[in-house]
Amino acid sequence: MSYSSGSQAQFRGIHVVVGDRLRLLREQKDMSQGDIEKGTGLSRCYVSRIENGHTVPSLETLEKFARTLEVPLYQILYDGDKPPRVPSVLKVNGAGESHWGSFGKDARFLSKLRHFLGRADEKDRAILMSVAHRMSRRKRR
Repeated sequence: MSYSSGSQAQFRGIHVVVGDRLRLLREQKDMSQGDIEKGTGLSRCYVSRIENGHTVPSLETLEKFARTLEVPLYQILYDGDKPPRVPSVLKVNGAGESHWGSFGKDARFLSKLRHFLGRADEKDRAILMSVAHRMSRRKRR
């Protein structure tokens, strides 16, 4: 995947923000990069590269930092005292009712279905879609 130079600059900006945030949290805890190295198992050189925005840390690496710094993961990505408000992505229809699968038993069923479908291969998903389509057509009659 290639990015335009503008996109690359934007991604570099994100690296720097995460790196700066990690450095700030480390310094607030009065910890050295060596302390982070001991706590995370990451090399001091790698910690430095992350803090200076030269490397993009994975989510797993950020979790290691969070555990070592004894902060919730969101604090690495968000500058604030409280967790950010999670936007509601559920759409409500015109009558004020939420869509099927948004809450309760239906949501749990949908979650399990998504999990299993994610593990199925493309051919099996196509078969299931065909069966579901036929079942929905039969029900309408």
